[in-house]
Amino acid sequence: MSQREPIEIIDTTVNSGTSMSPFTWQQKYALAHKGLDHKVITGGFTTIKERSGGRTDHNPCIRDGDNWVFESLRGGDFVVADYLDQTYPELPALFQGQIHHNSVKFCDTWMWLAIVRPWFECFILDYHDACLPEDRAYVRQAREQVQLGGKTMEEVQAGREDRLPGVSVALEPLREVLSGQRWLGGDAPDFADYAPLSIFLWAASLVGTPPLAENDPLRDWIERGFDLFGGLGRHPGLKPLFGLERREGDPPLFIGG
Repeated sequence: MSQREPIEIIDTTVNSGTSMSPFTWQQKYALAHKGLDHKVITGGFTTIKERSGGRTDHNPCIRDGDNWVFESLRGGDFVVADYLDQTYPELPALFQGQIHHNSVKFCDTWMWLAIVRPWFECFILDYHDACLPEDRAYVRQAREQVQLGGKTMEEVQAGREDRLPGVSVALEPLREVLSGQRWLGGDAPDFADYAPLSIFLWAASLVGTPPLAENDPLRDWIERGFDLFGGLGRHPGLKPLFGLERREGDPPLFIGG
């Protein structure tokens, strides 16, 4: 590992002690891929401003010496990953050129639209309950007023049993690509894998019911991805992703399922 001063990750921690933000998970994998030491500055939503020295009150970020780098909260922007490749070009690359970067951005944008948004609605009350107790009032107010159009979390999450099978089916393009190769990055993982893995880790930080079937073909890739870098994705506070059961009348949870 590098002898540089560890890079600080300003985390968004939930009640179980694990990271919630998919951006934070991306940062952890990116730093591990680069071989850069890091330390996590834990805390919830309401202390981000304090932990960033007043620089932001909501953006996930890292501090690399005197440099503060802030994510944009949009899928596919990869601000921290780009910073790391540009600042440490001598270390293993996260992206193999602009074409690769564009492909990863396309996949990530698709996953945020097709998977994150519907899962967010399926697990929004779980999301609230997973947060640190001191964060819950802020999270409820912010999400209900801005992201849920004035609806309560209880209203939005209700009926998720009817919606979860459709979200599982929507992952079929990812299953198809991985059916023919070990990693999205090819023979070895890179940011093409870390970006979608961060979404499954975000889900695992909060779900109250598993969103994927026990025998989902994605399970092998997800499990291997969580095992990377000495089990980076194996925090004991994460919840099970697998166990969704197909009910009578539900569509298949995946092709062949």
